[in-house]
Amino acid sequence: MARTPSNMLPLGTKAPDFSLLDTLSGSVLELDQLKGEKGTVVLFICNHCPFVIHVNPILVTLANIYQEKGINFIAISSNDVENYPQDAPELMTKVAKEENYPFPYLYDETQEVAKAYDAACTPDLYLFDQNLALVYRGQLDDSRPQNGIPLTGQDLKAAMDALLSGVAITAVQKPSLGCNIKWK
Repeated sequence: MARTPSNMLPLGTKAPDFSLLDTLSGSVLELDQLKGEKGTVVLFICNHCPFVIHVNPILVTLANIYQEKGINFIAISSNDVENYPQDAPELMTKVAKEENYPFPYLYDETQEVAKAYDAACTPDLYLFDQNLALVYRGQLDDSRPQNGIPLTGQDLKAAMDALLSGVAITAVQKPSLGCNIKWK
């Protein structure tokens, strides 16, 4: 597994708009339809990455907790499905159902959305405020596959809690680490 860090998009960046196929509903959904009242987490993930498989349980737990508090989650897969068929949309649907994703799992076929977000790896995480300005980008926590550190989601959780409380989120943020996005 390749260990690729996220690119750390500048804080304050406005979330790029998108219209993408939701592999769960079969509908094309837009950012404006999906954003949360108090914040929005955009996740670049895929089906086969060991880093994503490792964090799936905490992503589902956090989404279930924070969506009730007004922070919506949106997952996007941008991998090249020609060379990585395990990430094809029909398999995205299967994985989302198996993992009980409580959020849409969107397919970025052209990879333009990943490029607009400067996404580099899976998982790549972004937290935007109610105005869709970037307030956090970085790791979920220090846990990685096989490093023995418990999966808590503490870094993203702390950022979401600060956002909900109106407290400043620290600008010192560790990049996410995962498999590189499989570019065409």
